[in-house]
Amino acid sequence: MSYYSFILGKVREVTEKISEEEFNSFIELLIRVPRIYLIGAGRSGLVAKAFGMRLVHLRRKVFIVGETITPAMRKGDALVAVSGSGKTTWVVETARVSRSLGGKVAAVTWDRESELARLADVVVNIKSEAVPREVKGYTTRELMGIPLPPLGSLFEISTLIFFEACVLELMNRLGIEEEEMRKIHANL
Repeated sequence: MSYYSFILGKVREVTEKISEEEFNSFIELLIRVPRIYLIGAGRSGLVAKAFGMRLVHLRRKVFIVGETITPAMRKGDALVAVSGSGKTTWVVETARVSRSLGGKVAAVTWDRESELARLADVVVNIKSEAVPREVKGYTTRELMGIPLPPLGSLFEISTLIFFEACVLELMNRLGIEEEEMRKIHANL
């Protein structure tokens, strides 16, 4: 079995199920708000930071929650919260605080029924846990023909692909060419 083909196939399965309506609601939120804050824990946090970098290249005001230079959120700003389970305490509590400050919350999660999703104004459902992990043990699942990339990787990879599609849509809607983005790209 080619693991490359397997993973690409799974990512295609997941990303093709992302709702067009959710995609558009997410894009419209990002265009409408004055400032965007991003949060995620672990690898989800790394994916959120990568998206944040591209948003900066698109001339958006972007901050990463938890960084020492991140300013206070103001009413009307937005938090993009990335959590596969939608249960990560730090992410959920930050979403709750954002709401109390008058901020909008966009949740990117695989669990539409999660606490994070219930707090959100916009939910993007990345259905990466479509194959249940009822059979315990990665090797056992693989031998039975139901392997999955381990530990949420399918969510993180699919979310990165979703965010890259968002970048292309934002480039189009904001009228920003790649050459303009390159001028803002880090040079230190």
